Amino acid sequence: MKKGKRTLAIVLTALTLLSLFLLTGCSQNKEVKALTLYEGEYSEVTLVHYMVKYLVEADTDLTVDVKDQMSLTNMFKETSADEPSCDIHLNYDGTLLGAWLQKDVSDVPAGETLYEYVKENIKDQYGADMLGLLGINNTYAIAVMPETAEQYGLSKVSDLVAVAPELTFGAESSFFAQEFTDRYWQFIDFYQLNFASYSSIDINLKYTAISNGNFDVTEVYTTDGLNRKYDLVILEDDLGFFPEYNGVLVVREGLFDDYAEAAPNLEEVLEKLTGSLTNDAMTNMTYAVDVEEQNAADVAREYLVSKGLIAE
Repeated sequence: MKKGKRTLAIVLTALTLLSLFLLTGCSQNKEVKALTLYEGEYSEVTLVHYMVKYLVEADTDLTVDVKDQMSLTNMFKETSADEPSCDIHLNYDGTLLGAWLQKDVSDVPAGETLYEYVKENIKDQYGADMLGLLGINNTYAIAVMPETAEQYGLSKVSDLVAVAPELTFGAESSFFAQEFTDRYWQFIDFYQLNFASYSSIDINLKYTAISNGNFDVTEVYTTDGLNRKYDLVILEDDLGFFPEYNGVLVVREGLFDDYAEAAPNLEEVLEKLTGSLTNDAMTNMTYAVDVEEQNAADVAREYLVSKGLIAE
């Protein structure tokens, strides 16, 4: 009996060790083989994240899991956390400069670009790294309806100075935030604008409101397809108030080291997106998603195919 018990114990121990080995192996394999991204709160982020997914899965042995929607703020928090849940996300050098470095464009040293300054300091302060510029500059812009532009002869922002007392301004609440230097209060001070009134509105209602005449002037993002849907006239920022918001991929600290064996070309693959986008191309894609209600993943794939970055 003692011998039988000893044999049974050996067998059970062996099975336990085998189970632990298999579980550990599966866990490690999952960790090595999968990247995690999130869908964004607006289509541009989601589009770029699906481009990352299709590129990585086409050119490496990794898979990419694009999870449910997350805000840009939380994506950066998760990418730069001690235990990050987000491996890669689209962000903007202008956003990172103001929101995370707490700096203004005037703080960028002479001879250094906004992108270079942000890349260096985000790495130093948060450990996250920025890849190359994607080619989109999704900055703020000032817009009016075509009839307003025609009536008042508007083509650039400084044209508003003489007629602002006759016009009303409307935008989402975040554009009236006091803590940032590129929002409403600094904008009207910079251009010496004196609008008849201003109002805050839900961002989802903004385009309908200006088209219905609830206000005359608004703020938009330059790559938003809804600008095209409502035929808005984008006024030239002729005095250069709004900073650049260049799109970049932000990756968590140690990402490429962690995948050095499983995907030694991962950085090279991600850099295929560098310079591959334009504002016009992104506007076309956001229009397809937000106005024509096409699937963001499908639109992203079609764009990569059209650029020869993945096979059809």
